[in-house]
Amino acid sequence: MTPWVAYAMQTEPTFPEFLTTLITQEVEQGGATEESLPPQRPHYSVIVPCYNEAGALPDAIVQLRHMLIGPQRVEMIVVDDGSTDGTAEKLQQIKQTHPDIVVLTHPENRGYGAALKTGIRHASAPLIVITDADGTYPNQRIGELVKLAENYDMVVGSRTGKDVHYSKIRSIPKFFLKGYASWIANRKIPDLNSGLRVFKKETAEKFIHMYSDGFSFTTTSTLAFMTNGHSVHYEPISYAHRIGQSKIKPIRDTLRFVQLIMRMGMYFAPLRVLGPFCALMLAGFTISLGYDVFFLGDLTEKTLMLLLFGMNTTFFALLADMIDKRSH
Repeated sequence: MTPWVAYAMQTEPTFPEFLTTLITQEVEQGGATEESLPPQRPHYSVIVPCYNEAGALPDAIVQLRHMLIGPQRVEMIVVDDGSTDGTAEKLQQIKQTHPDIVVLTHPENRGYGAALKTGIRHASAPLIVITDADGTYPNQRIGELVKLAENYDMVVGSRTGKDVHYSKIRSIPKFFLKGYASWIANRKIPDLNSGLRVFKKETAEKFIHMYSDGFSFTTTSTLAFMTNGHSVHYEPISYAHRIGQSKIKPIRDTLRFVQLIMRMGMYFAPLRVLGPFCALMLAGFTISLGYDVFFLGDLTEKTLMLLLFGMNTTFFALLADMIDKRSH
């Protein structure tokens, strides 16, 4: 009788005990070696994109690595997005003292979102954590967010906590962007583009081809999750002063945010995007029709054009919504 059968005939061992015994017996009998056994899969992967962060990078990376030390195996991935200020050299120095850190490099600057997508594709854990290398996010709370992610598809660190240092100028356009994005997603979004979040890799990869290569990655990923019925939880966090100059261009990136929000809305919630336009045109038609009837006593071309455009937009919105529902 083989050891496998003999062990299986014992009194109801649990599956982990049975599996451990089989592996041990295989190693002892020469059927396998410790080196040939597959490495333990990390519980989650932390992805840190960086571009020209030489000033804050060394301390931020080392501090983050120490914060991640614990009972769970963690994979740390740093993606250098074609930095030109010596960031790459700093990363190589860090890797010499911490060889467990995975360093990926873009030969040229491709964008914040592109760096994150590179990290996601290389990650080996089922859970993905993204954060920044500028020391602004409370990375000591990553473990807490990972724990919350057991019950959600995405957990976002919402910069709505007590100690938040944020540009007041940027908060004005973001207020309207959050309102519009909340309308598209049909739920309140406290923080549209927080860079500290946890999500399931399998779910994120479904929409990875739709994510922006720029700073709108977080916005588009949020909308992709929400409009497709995936659970998203917002956990209030603090936000510190940033070391170094921000890479965001307020006017250009705000316009891109609007464009991307509309594009994601057309993908997943076309009625929400086109509905207001339909209502506006039909309201214009009603007003114009009333003016024509009561004041002019005749039907003008303007009224007919408003009716035509309103009906065409409505039919297009309904058709797009039907296609979207069928594709899901």
